Amino acid sequence: MSDYIPSKLRKLVVERSGVCCEYCLLLEQFSFFKFHIDHIISLKHGGETVLGNLANSCSVCNENKGSDIATFVGDFENIVRFFNPRMDTWNEHFSLHESGEILPKTEVGKGTVKIFKFNHPGSIVERRGLIEKGWLVTR
Repeated sequence: MSDYIPSKLRKLVVERSGVCCEYCLLLEQFSFFKFHIDHIISLKHGGETVLGNLANSCSVCNENKGSDIATFVGDFENIVRFFNPRMDTWNEHFSLHESGEILPKTEVGKGTVKIFKFNHPGSIVERRGLIEKGWLVTR
């Protein structure tokens, strides 16, 4: 847990998220690891520690994202930004398949799925089990 994010601000971020990862939708209660508060735009890129730049994130998404804000999709000429839960709607960029895969619908979705490793085999199995139990639904 980071000391530089005040506990009151941390609580607001978690409550706003519905206690789930704002990137892959995993509920914190089903994670083996404590969730992180992610700077959507990292501090090194000029992001601030304010409610509008913070997201509740599972450790897998947060560690894969790191301080990155974009990636290449397809070619190496066009940079594609990542999904931003403060300005994007999850269902516009992704769909959750009954298999447990998160399928991208847009270039932003493709870049996010790629770097965050949404479809790592272990993650797919975990999501499929949660879907089957009715514990994971898309927003």
